[in-house]
Amino acid sequence: MSTPGKLWGVGLGPGDPELVTVKAANVIGAADVIAFHSARHGRSISRRIAAPYLRPGQLEEHLVYPVTTETTDHPGGYQGAIDEFYEQAAERLAEHLAAGRSVALLAAGDPLFYSSYMHMHRRLADRFEAEIIPGITSVSAASAALGTPLVEGEQVLTVLPGTMPVDELTRRLRSTDAAAIMKLGRTYPGVRQALTDSGRLAGAYYVERASTTEQRVLHAGAVDDAEVPYFAITLVPGPEPTTPLPRLEEETVQRNRDAEGVGEVVVVGLGPGAPEWTTDEVRAALAEATDLVGYTTYLNRVPEHPGQRRHPSDNRVESERAAMALDLAKRGARVAVVSSGDPGVFAMAAAVLEESADPQWRAVPVRVLPGLTAANAVASRVGAPLGHDYAMISLSDRLKPWEVVAQRLSAVAAADMAIAIYNPASSQRTWQVGAMRDLLLEHRKPDTPVVIGRDVGGPTESVRVVPLGDLDPAEVDMRTLLIVGASTTTALETGTGTRVFTSRRYGRTRDAAAGDA
Repeated sequence: MSTPGKLWGVGLGPGDPELVTVKAANVIGAADVIAFHSARHGRSISRRIAAPYLRPGQLEEHLVYPVTTETTDHPGGYQGAIDEFYEQAAERLAEHLAAGRSVALLAAGDPLFYSSYMHMHRRLADRFEAEIIPGITSVSAASAALGTPLVEGEQVLTVLPGTMPVDELTRRLRSTDAAAIMKLGRTYPGVRQALTDSGRLAGAYYVERASTTEQRVLHAGAVDDAEVPYFAITLVPGPEPTTPLPRLEEETVQRNRDAEGVGEVVVVGLGPGAPEWTTDEVRAALAEATDLVGYTTYLNRVPEHPGQRRHPSDNRVESERAAMALDLAKRGARVAVVSSGDPGVFAMAAAVLEESADPQWRAVPVRVLPGLTAANAVASRVGAPLGHDYAMISLSDRLKPWEVVAQRLSAVAAADMAIAIYNPASSQRTWQVGAMRDLLLEHRKPDTPVVIGRDVGGPTESVRVVPLGDLDPAEVDMRTLLIVGASTTTALETGTGTRVFTSRRYGRTRDAAAGDA
């Protein structure tokens, strides 16, 4: 019998990965199993916060709520569906714990402060050792964003759920010195009514997604009821603010509206690396933007312009990044969403356009400006390996299952097309390159040329050509793009290096071309 594993309730803080405690980061990195919740859309805020601290090879348990606010045909109604989910989720974790695996169950904010962790704790802590790592709450993060004290001296702070009846919420707001109102979203109209009825609206503030790159701070009365997410909080400070508050967002937005009128989103491609590969059209759009949104590494490639606001984020939050850009534009900003390469090739154009289909963004203009693709840049370094029909495939299984990737690789290999391989590996994905090579060898000869281009156009550029059978996964990382040849792809050794081309005359095999040479 193995010694049972330990359950960790890991508080991650309000959203900024840098606000994760040292202990929480250590436990995340050491745990055998990482468990996290999400709604049915599959995007987990907790996993996104913890991502920098995960390590390769960890098991993941994605616990998907069957319902959040929607209706259900479960015989026990909403509460019955949720209770059944928690029971099933607890048993999934119990199997790992009974097998001797440690489980880190992630919780945004603090595990025991309006968190799903407590439901697992109640069902597991009597059977397995459990330890809770506290986290910074959204109340603390929101007050820090507001930049003024919530309470001082003998004042009382009351934390209230926005789901309370309006009359009860009004009564409690009248009787407390300071308040934090949570669980907003669709409850906000009632919260606003309670603030008005209690006479507290003038001194109330709204903070959305505190501590993240999507943070917003507004007067509570300036909020559009239809745009309030669940992860927002209303604060009513006890003491009168004695220092200037940070510039509230509605002031900046109104200034943009007065000066510029309707905003827009422009999705741009910088090209793969070299500054000269960015088009004049893209440079002009970047210079005209009031706001730049994008993955931090790509934003760092854009020259700074006075007065521009930058909204950097990590590379796992495409949908959230798109929604932020559309929201800024809806409120008057000219937003440039920055991608590397071409924005329509495994980049932000699809994410922005998909998000823009939501009715709340339908009136926001969206343009896409093309850029030089990484595949074309790598191909140019060795000649014309993409000179005939070719396919582009991403090896990442973050947004689609590996089974789909494998099916597409096999289909394209059987169709005898050259293949540009994007996103071949990362720090957490190390086995896919070897699996891809083995799949392709079922259809391609071992001497098929493979171009390995790393950081092409950047300061550490390297380009090599190797036979498919000799492709070493250890040479490939996230900054690498691979081009796998077809039966008509030829690699020639010349005095200036290896030259690769795929003949446009399909009956011309690489063996025949090499013989002509």
